[in-house]
Amino acid sequence: MRAEAAEAAAGEPVLASYFHNTILRHKSLDLALAYQLASVLDHSALTATALQEVIAAALADDRSISASMQADICAWYDRDPACEQYLTPFLYFKGFHALQSHRVAHWLWQQGRETLALYFQSRVSEQFGVDIHPAARFGSGIMIDHATGLVVGETTVVGDDVSILHSVTLGGSGSGRGDRHPKIARGVMIGAGAKILGPVHVGEDVRVAAGSLVLADVPANTTVAGVPARQVGGKSAAAPAYTMDQTLDSDD
Repeated sequence: MRAEAAEAAAGEPVLASYFHNTILRHKSLDLALAYQLASVLDHSALTATALQEVIAAALADDRSISASMQADICAWYDRDPACEQYLTPFLYFKGFHALQSHRVAHWLWQQGRETLALYFQSRVSEQFGVDIHPAARFGSGIMIDHATGLVVGETTVVGDDVSILHSVTLGGSGSGRGDRHPKIARGVMIGAGAKILGPVHVGEDVRVAAGSLVLADVPANTTVAGVPARQVGGKSAAAPAYTMDQTLDSDD
């Protein structure tokens, strides 16, 4: 990323100071992330300086946040044809910013600092149009493409290597308390506009077609589509989150 930033600064001198401030002057990727997130979440109620301290503390205390962040960058680079540099999601993609901000908010939630965690949730929603409850759990290697309109409920669990497109809801199906949100296994791809509601389990390597409404458990290695969602085609390819194949006829 340093090499990419240096090349970008040389190619576009008007942005040289931007690349210096966001990447080149920092001693580590973690410090660069703290600066970047603080910059985009800056607000008069909680300034960038204070935010940067909170984010850096989270990264220092829980090394899994940094490891997951690096896996997320690789996920964007590997799966998104519009991402030709590792630098791109780090600087420009609000799905990446929202997810890393959530990782910090989740750390705060686990530390019992629920008020500040909810503040992070509110700022992320305001800035990026992404609403993820701080208690929700995400694995590593997550790509949230475009991200606008994503809603994730409190008891949601998202496994490793999952791809999620815009306008997705991982929500509840009623007003009850307790475990009430979806559980998404490894390798799942959730298409744009899909809604998965209630404490349903979506198995490994499932493909949820765009615009689908999922209200029941989905077995592994299948494709579901429709309202309500039904299985279509045959066995899905391994890890559809990697192929990002949005078509339905490939399973027939």
